[in-house]
Amino acid sequence: MTTAAEDSWRRLSARMLLVHPVQELIRALPWLFGLLIAGSSRGNGGEWGLAGLGLAVLAGIMRWFTTSYRITPEQVQLRDGLVRRRLRAVALDRVRTVDVTANLMHRVLGLTRVTVGTGRSDGGADAGLRLDGLDAAAASTLRDELLHGRAGRPAAEAADADAAPVAEQELARLQPAWIAYGPFTLSGLVTLGLLASFAANALNDANVDPRDIGPLRDAGDTLGSLGPAAAIAAIVVVAVLAVTLFSAAGYVLAFWGFRLTRRPEGTLHVVRGLITTRAVTIEERRLLGVEIAEPLLLRGARGAHCAAIATGLRAGRGRGRGGSVLLPPAPRSVARRVAADVLRTAQPLECPLTPHGPRARRRRYTRALGACVPVVAAALALAAILDWPAWAWLLAVLPLPVAAALAADRARSLGHAVTATALVTRTGSVVRRRSMLSRNGIIGVNLRRSFFQRRAGLVTLTATTAAGEQHYAVLDVTPDEALRVAEASVPGLLAPFLAEPEPRSGVPLGVALADDATRE
Repeated sequence: MTTAAEDSWRRLSARMLLVHPVQELIRALPWLFGLLIAGSSRGNGGEWGLAGLGLAVLAGIMRWFTTSYRITPEQVQLRDGLVRRRLRAVALDRVRTVDVTANLMHRVLGLTRVTVGTGRSDGGADAGLRLDGLDAAAASTLRDELLHGRAGRPAAEAADADAAPVAEQELARLQPAWIAYGPFTLSGLVTLGLLASFAANALNDANVDPRDIGPLRDAGDTLGSLGPAAAIAAIVVVAVLAVTLFSAAGYVLAFWGFRLTRRPEGTLHVVRGLITTRAVTIEERRLLGVEIAEPLLLRGARGAHCAAIATGLRAGRGRGRGGSVLLPPAPRSVARRVAADVLRTAQPLECPLTPHGPRARRRRYTRALGACVPVVAAALALAAILDWPAWAWLLAVLPLPVAAALAADRARSLGHAVTATALVTRTGSVVRRRSMLSRNGIIGVNLRRSFFQRRAGLVTLTATTAAGEQHYAVLDVTPDEALRVAEASVPGLLAPFLAEPEPRSGVPLGVALADDATRE
C-alpha cells in the first residue's frame, strides 16, 4: 500500500516561479504592443503597458500556485487552471513514452519538462500530460518509474527495484565529423527560405524599400555591375554558403551531445540537443523495426540516418518524427551498424532484395515522364509562339532528363525480402527508405491495384502495423509474388481467402484474389 504522503498532491519546483512569468510575458507580447499603441493615442501608453506587464507576471505566478500533480498506484494526475479548473489523468498501463526536455532557462535553473505520452497523436484528452518544471534528478527517476512499472509502488519496494546497478551499453555517440553531413539534409535551405520570407514580409509591412538600406543597396549595385552570368554565379555561391552555414548550425543545435544507449531493463535511451536538450526512452518490447533513410544529397555523400518503428511514438516527418530518431545524419556504415545493434541482428540489412521486374521499372518511367510531358509540350508551344530565345528552349526540355534520371533511380531502389524476423522493403529516390518491420508486428495485409496497375498486371502489398507510419508497402509486384510475400510474412493470414472454390473464368486465381478477396 502506498502511504498518504506518496499519494498526496505535489507542486512543481518553486524555481518555476522564475520561469512561468517569463513564459507568460513572451505569450503576451502581441497584447502588450497593442496596449502600448492603444494607450499612446490617449497619452498614457506607458501606464497601460506597465499594467499589462504586471498582469502577465501575475498570471505566471498564479500558474505555479494552481498547478499540482500526484502519482497513484493506477494513474498520473495533473490538476491546473484558475478560472477553468481541469483535472487530467493517464492510467499507468497506458503510458507509452516519457520525454524529458530542458530549454536554456530550464537548464540554468536545473529543471526539466516531463511529457507523459500515451502514444496518441491526435491531441485528444487522453493524449498525455506535461509536467513543466521538475527537478532534473526527480524527472529522471520519474521517467524510469513510469516506463518500468515502479510508479505508485511502496517506497521500500521501489528502492529495492532501483538497488541493482544499472550498466548502459553505448550504441552510438555523436562524432564532430558528422556535422559535415548537415548541409546535405537541405534543412538549411528551408530555414533560409523562412528567414527570407519573414524579412520580406516585415519590410513590406513597414513600407521599407530594400534599396533604402545601405548594405542591400551596395550589394545590388555590385551585382548590377557584373554581367548576367557572373551575377547568377555570385548569387548561387552566396546561397550555397548560407545554406551550408544554416544547415550545420541547425545540426549542432538539434543533435549536439547525441548519445544512444541500451539499458539492462530493456530500453533504448536517446539524448540530444545543445540549447534545448531532449531525452527519449523507447521500450524494446514496443520496438517493431528500424528504418534507414537516405535523402538524395545525403546518399551522394554516403550518409544516412535511422529512425525507430515503434508504438507510442508519433509518426510523420520533420518535428513530429523527432522522438523516433535513433541516429542523426551520419556515415552509411554507422547507420547500418546502429540498425543491426538495435535489431540485434544484421540479417535484414545484409539479405539480398528481390527486384520487382521490368514491368515495375516501366511504371517508374511512365509515371515520371507522363507527368512532365504535358508541361514540357506546353512550354515548347509557348516558346514557338512567343519566339523565345534559344536558351528558353533548353530550359523547357530540362524536366525530361531530370524526370528520367529520377525514374531510373526509383527503379533501382525497388526491392523487398522476407527474413526470419522481418519484412524488408526499399523504395524512393528523393528519399530512399529501407524499412525493416518485425513480422510479429504485422497485424494485417492489404493487396490493392489501381486501374493502371491492372493493365500492367501488378499489385501493391501493404503491411499494416500499430507502429511508425502504420503501413509499409511493397510496390508493384506480381499477384503471385504478393501472395508469396504475404504468406511468408504472416503464415496463415490469407488462408481463408485462398480457399476460394473457383476462380473467375479466364482469370488466374492470384489475380482474382488481389482484386477482390484481400481488400479490407
